[in-house]
Amino acid sequence: MALKNFLFTSESVTEGHPDKVCDQISDAILDEFLTKDPKSRVAAETTVTTGMALVCGEITSNCYVDIPSVVRNTIKLIGYNGEEGGGFDYKTCAVLTSIDEQSTDIASGVNKAIEARSNNAEISTDETLDIGAGDQGIMFGYACNETKELMPLPISLAHKLAYRLAQVRKERLVDYLRPDGKSQVTVEYVDGKPKRIDTIVISTQHDPVINGNSDNTRIQEIIEKDVINLVIKPVFEEFEIKPDESTKYLINPSGRFVIGGPQGDAGLTGRKIIVDTYGGYARHGGGAFSGKDPTKVDRSAAYAARWVAKNIVKAGLAEKCEIELAYAIGKSQPVSILVDTFDTGKISDEQLSKIVSETFDLRPAAIIKQFDLRNLPSKNDGKFYQKLAAYGHVGREDFYVPWEDTSCANELAKKAENYIG
Repeated sequence: MALKNFLFTSESVTEGHPDKVCDQISDAILDEFLTKDPKSRVAAETTVTTGMALVCGEITSNCYVDIPSVVRNTIKLIGYNGEEGGGFDYKTCAVLTSIDEQSTDIASGVNKAIEARSNNAEISTDETLDIGAGDQGIMFGYACNETKELMPLPISLAHKLAYRLAQVRKERLVDYLRPDGKSQVTVEYVDGKPKRIDTIVISTQHDPVINGNSDNTRIQEIIEKDVINLVIKPVFEEFEIKPDESTKYLINPSGRFVIGGPQGDAGLTGRKIIVDTYGGYARHGGGAFSGKDPTKVDRSAAYAARWVAKNIVKAGLAEKCEIELAYAIGKSQPVSILVDTFDTGKISDEQLSKIVSETFDLRPAAIIKQFDLRNLPSKNDGKFYQKLAAYGHVGREDFYVPWEDTSCANELAKKAENYIG
């Protein structure tokens, strides 16, 4: 039996976190390649540490991209500019690259799906809906009615707090913040519903001297006051559930956070996959998103699963919904589709699965076409996937993300009428 009364915690990180630096670099490289050649095959991995960024992976494209320049510009945009940015400098850090082309074995499975090969069919140069999945794997999508964007409340709050923390820094509302930061929110659930905010944790990198103060105790007092007033309070203005007199605030609980970012810890692409999705509230298939072109179902099918789940909840067919998709490399059709509404559905999960199969085309090329995944960078001034790489790939409201669209909800509700009553 599912728990009814419990505490649940989710975290987020700012774009200055070393892992998120890597995610953004990898996705900035993807943006650049897709802008110049929408059919580029990209698998870009990044690692950063003190004074160095390394990009490696497999890329096949008809265009040239100055990868070191992309890396430096991304680091600059994040805010790492020497001492002011916390010791990591976009101008002086070493940038190393080790890039190969995509495996021809993998490419042959993607270019012509198993189904097409077995029928001896020809594949057009613009990629028909018969292209195969770029890898095997499982992907999950989730939605619930806890927030207006149909996301779990803990991760929604954590993202908004991290986003606001970075906004305060960039707008210079205070002048001592540095790019690295984390947020964490613990929500108390009663009868399976969020009822109150139990704990809020904010850790933010900062200058060693604040307002002329070098005393660590005084520095922490200043940071705590500013974070509560400039970060936490504005975020909770849009939520019905707010901190109460019993809510615990832990602001920079380590006591000091001057050394951070790549100088304080090594970073790696794909190491914040739970932050990227549902904060642990729903399952994750295990594959990372950043640095991968849309033929990689780790990315595109996870977006599609979110799209399906969100439309089911928006249609009022369930209070919460999780979709699992599974693919085999080189095969276009999913090998399995699972719908789980956790006993909140108006019709059975089996009936919903049937409706999903009838309504949504979940072949990789169909997903690419539905969301226009290859052309999103060029339609967004060359920066789309890079913006997704911090503050979540799902549930976004700060810019248009096609898999957050709920225009299929009415169609789902109409089809479900055949099973209701």
